Amino acid sequence: MKTRVTEMLGIRYPIVCGGMMRVGRAKLAAAVSNAGGLGIMTALSLPTPDEVIKEVVLCRTMTNQPIAVNLTILPTITPVPYEDYARAIVASGVKIVETAGNNPQRVMPIFKEAGIKVIHKCTSIRHAKKAETLGCDIISIDGFECAGHVGEDDVPNMLLLPLAAEQLSVPFIASGALGNGRQLAAALALGADGINMGTRFLATQECWIHDNVKQALVRGTELDTQIVFRRLRNSSRLFKNAITKELVALDADPTKTFEDMKHLAAGSRSPAVFEKGELDAGTWSSSGVMGLIHDVPTCAELIERIVADATEIIRKRLSAVVAD
Repeated sequence: MKTRVTEMLGIRYPIVCGGMMRVGRAKLAAAVSNAGGLGIMTALSLPTPDEVIKEVVLCRTMTNQPIAVNLTILPTITPVPYEDYARAIVASGVKIVETAGNNPQRVMPIFKEAGIKVIHKCTSIRHAKKAETLGCDIISIDGFECAGHVGEDDVPNMLLLPLAAEQLSVPFIASGALGNGRQLAAALALGADGINMGTRFLATQECWIHDNVKQALVRGTELDTQIVFRRLRNSSRLFKNAITKELVALDADPTKTFEDMKHLAAGSRSPAVFEKGELDAGTWSSSGVMGLIHDVPTCAELIERIVADATEIIRKRLSAVVAD
């Protein structure tokens, strides 16, 4: 497949493994890149900027294909030295960065001076247009369906993608509850130059998380997510479990503040989930793409399947629909 994104990033297929907090590490990124997509490590999954450089070096021992690093800029309980992480990413030698969360303006000069291509994730067209003016090279359009931070507009990709096609000049990729070839074909038809998958890559053999989590994704349906922190205007889509139900109940109580909730959403709970497989021990991001996850393949098997299915749909079904 060839799109503006594959040409710009030097990858075989227009499939990106988006940055995932605590999950995006070298082994998964290398597997995705070796399979023809773009693998992304997540900077804030590492405790210090220097560890980011070490993780990139490790990834380079496993692949010679393009790789990227994600830097997500969000309000945090503990302050994060974002500029130091940005400089470490530059020092690592990667030439592609995915930014997410808030406006990336504070780190853009660091990346652009190093000749790095920047993919920025946006949940609205107005933010996408702003990112374009800042010099972002590719926009990841995250529909309301996405895992993690969904924004506050509640606009799904069936509308966001054609809006992006009308209003953006730079290439863009679709993100949010994507995981099969039908969706890749649909995203391309709606004007995107590729897709960004997160949750679907959790359920792969190379992803390091506990098998209990992977099997929960296989069992899960499109109804097994929950949005928390709506009243606080920090809406996040998470896997539905005992913790998210408690968070939703607290959020519904106007007397409760984030201070009453933060212990439930603390990142310190994630090792019990991802390492020990205790599904109700903490919160973790997931989209409704679970309804389309039926197995735990290798990254190569998954990507080849998606590309083959999308190609068949484009060549056969769609061409057959058009009258001569």
